[in-house]
Amino acid sequence: MGRIIVIANQKGGVGKTTTAINLSAYIAIKKKRVLLIDMDPQGNASGGFDIDPSSVTKTVYDVMLGEASIEDAIISNVRPKLSIVPSDVNLAAAEIQLSDVADKNHILKKELGKIRDKYDYIIMDCPPSLNILTINAMCAADSVIVPLQCEYYALEGLAQLMQTVSL
Repeated sequence: MGRIIVIANQKGGVGKTTTAINLSAYIAIKKKRVLLIDMDPQGNASGGFDIDPSSVTKTVYDVMLGEASIEDAIISNVRPKLSIVPSDVNLAAAEIQLSDVADKNHILKKELGKIRDKYDYIIMDCPPSLNILTINAMCAADSVIVPLQCEYYALEGLAQLMQTVSL
């Protein structure tokens, strides 16, 4: 069963996407099957592997809204052993569109349950906020990596993030 690792911090510019891209690539080089899920509407993790949002038909947005299964959104072998579920700017609307959905915090967990055995690691790059996307990722996760800079506001934000993780 694949280990699910979330890269999260509500502060921007701390290296979440860089960590997700490099960790995914390194694990794949070590001959492990990796799925990178880009949970950020900015889509930088997808772009880091040269995925053009206009060239994809299904993204994590479609998965979150129930318009596609996780299997339909996977772009296989963008690098040897590394597949990606891309993101695009439409994902920013998911919070509003999911406001009335029952059990909205576990959408991703249910979808990942279908494919978890196909990967050694599933890495999720989260947006710089504690919104429904980050909560979904955390509900599905086995562990969370929190990149941060050693400064006052970053440490203050870490306390808030740890509170969210414990909840």
